[in-house]
Amino acid sequence: MAYQVKLPQTNENGYYEIRLESIGGLGANLCGKMLGELGAVYMNLNAASFSSYGSEKRGSPVKAFIRYSDRDNEIGINSPVETPHILGLFHEAMIGKSAVTAGVTEDTGIVVNTDATPEQIREKLRLYAGTIYCIDALKIAMEEKTRINMVMLGAIARVSGFIPLEAVLDIARESIGRKYPAMLEANLVGIRRGYEQLTKKHFAAEHTSGEKGYEPVPYQELQNEWGYENAPIGGVNPCFGSTVSNDLSPSREGYIPLFIKERCINCGLCDTTCPDMVFQFARGEYKGKEAMVNMGLDYHHCKGCLRCVEVCPTNALVMGVEREHPEPEYAMKNQELKPEHLQYEKVGANSYVTSESYLTEKRVDGGLM
Repeated sequence: MAYQVKLPQTNENGYYEIRLESIGGLGANLCGKMLGELGAVYMNLNAASFSSYGSEKRGSPVKAFIRYSDRDNEIGINSPVETPHILGLFHEAMIGKSAVTAGVTEDTGIVVNTDATPEQIREKLRLYAGTIYCIDALKIAMEEKTRINMVMLGAIARVSGFIPLEAVLDIARESIGRKYPAMLEANLVGIRRGYEQLTKKHFAAEHTSGEKGYEPVPYQELQNEWGYENAPIGGVNPCFGSTVSNDLSPSREGYIPLFIKERCINCGLCDTTCPDMVFQFARGEYKGKEAMVNMGLDYHHCKGCLRCVEVCPTNALVMGVEREHPEPEYAMKNQELKPEHLQYEKVGANSYVTSESYLTEKRVDGGLM
């Protein structure tokens, strides 16, 4: 079914533009594709959609760009969206890692996946001006067994003011229902809740010399230290594992592996199966003999894939809800266990919250006695 819609304010080219800032694994690429298809197929508009990312790896930065225009105005550019009408931020942990609000103006609607208030997010973003819309997409996704991108899709449709909810539900039925019929109803519920459960607040431009005044952030493309002219011979990456400085916490979807040290037999299967060097082993003693001992997890690199939980033979690793363990304290506190140039920020879970304190809790899902 085609919906007749009228675009609200557009830029000087007659385009309505959306930019999504995300991390690989949260579904921003699919969300962008669906937004593009919504315009071209369901709303009788000209539409363009593409994504920008490096390796197709969970935890890698992802941007998606969407443009709409009226039928009589062809879209003649295919460049990144610099000044979006809507900015979708798929995880609040991305704040401070890159200039996610670059190009935002007072007319921009900023949709953030968070359980915080718009006032709290404004302070985190150091936002000059704009309207912040908060939606706890992570909580909704966990409750409804859907994905964050479906909740964000519904929220972005609501913020646009012209994308009909029924059009979003139609495209979900067509694209998701055809491929994954068992997941359709949960996704439809996630879209509806994203559309309905937003909280918002507008922040007008303040004088930058004021106590709470922030400077607007101009948009610029990411500048890499290495390029084709100065990259190492052979394209060698000296940072083995390729994520040595990446904070992968934004790619987690609500769950983390919890380490019960008392159950660990130091078999190393968790380290073998982990794709991102999360587990830290150091020389120590096990059963009276010298051994490499598991010191716990470095959550800076953990993306919550839970492969370690699946492979652990003694239930020393169990699945936990990240928000139940908000106090951060990494296992890699000893300077000898990490390179001096790495500065791990305090985000994520406490590596040792799963020792005595966790064992006192009565949990069935972790197989605890």
